[in-house]
Amino acid sequence: MSGPTVIVGGGIVGLSAAYELLRRGRQVVLLERGAADHDSCSLGNAGMIVPSHFVPLAAPGMVALGLKWMFDGESPFWVRPRLDPALFAWGWKFWRASTQAHVARCEPILRDLNLRSRALFLRHRDELPGRFDLEDVGLLALCQTQQTLDHEAVMAARSNALGVPTEVLSADEVRRRDPGVDYAIAGAVLFTKDAHLDPRKLVASLTAEVTRLGGRIVFDAEVTGWKGEGDLLRAAVTKQGEFAGEAFVLAAGAWSPAAAAALGLRIPMQAGKGYSMRLERPVQRPKYCSLLMEARVAVTPMGSALTVGGTMEITGNDLSVNPARVRGIRKAFVRYYPAFKEADFEALPVWSGLRPCPPDGMPYLGRTRAKRNLIVATGHSMMGLSLGPVTGEIVAQLICGEPTSVALKEVDPDRHA
Repeated sequence: MSGPTVIVGGGIVGLSAAYELLRRGRQVVLLERGAADHDSCSLGNAGMIVPSHFVPLAAPGMVALGLKWMFDGESPFWVRPRLDPALFAWGWKFWRASTQAHVARCEPILRDLNLRSRALFLRHRDELPGRFDLEDVGLLALCQTQQTLDHEAVMAARSNALGVPTEVLSADEVRRRDPGVDYAIAGAVLFTKDAHLDPRKLVASLTAEVTRLGGRIVFDAEVTGWKGEGDLLRAAVTKQGEFAGEAFVLAAGAWSPAAAAALGLRIPMQAGKGYSMRLERPVQRPKYCSLLMEARVAVTPMGSALTVGGTMEITGNDLSVNPARVRGIRKAFVRYYPAFKEADFEALPVWSGLRPCPPDGMPYLGRTRAKRNLIVATGHSMMGLSLGPVTGEIVAQLICGEPTSVALKEVDPDRHA
């Protein structure tokens, strides 16, 4: 293969694919729809590497919980009501996929993808330029009530059986392991293989290394069409011109469905909006990243700062900020960390980003029948950063004719075609 690989999307997945291809001596052109100083879901997220997340978003009980939260203005989940056939179809597929059989099929691949990605992150720490504050100390699932802790203890046993190690901790044990931080909890589950980092620094490191290795990054280059010949793509069409290639990778996150539709490829997704705020000088800095289980809020130390985020709003590709949802995040955070006050967040800017969410909670990853030289790598829901490195590795393996590090049956991009 003599021509370049053209990658559509400059987030963590696109950058990881570019990096892995360049390491193998391939030429790469990466097309990013945003400007050089663009924002994306890869920059403001919680920065968590999560082997603990082996259950897909579509799981038993999620529909009922979502309906319950719909009527609470400050809840972690909301769907904007609208007459949209694509939204109805997505919701129907989500409901159909929310079965225990689906979860049982998907757990092993999500585990394998996340564990392989974790290993690649550790490699990145040694070989990428700069620091991105990777801490492999684990993740705490914090529980305010004994009922939640009992439920999470059952999940912890499942996790251990799958090979993702956990420890169930009392509140006193959490405080002993993280002295100097006040916790208002009944206890927690520690996922010892989880880790965290600063996503902004990671993206900067990957961008620098892709450029150093000879990759070409083109900004303000949203794909508006394609040129093909038979079952092969020949070029991506953008307002910056046409970019020819031998292979193409669609890694455009929440904007992937529109680019795919121009090829006759259906990859149903909804954008799941989330928010985060960054405390640069927190009154206390936890050692661990954590999930506040009753509230579905994520808390991550990043260097000396602390990032707090959450919510899943299905509102289309809309980045506007809903003050009520942000207020819900703040209220929840101070319930678990009583040394903080809601006023600590008052002057902070609120970041918003769009997670690409397939209806069955599983990524789209692999070759597609739509075009023989196209690879789809999108739809990672809330695990885009966590699965970025392994997705990039698998893209490079497919293009270079290598065996893939993880089996791809449950992530076939044609499964909804």
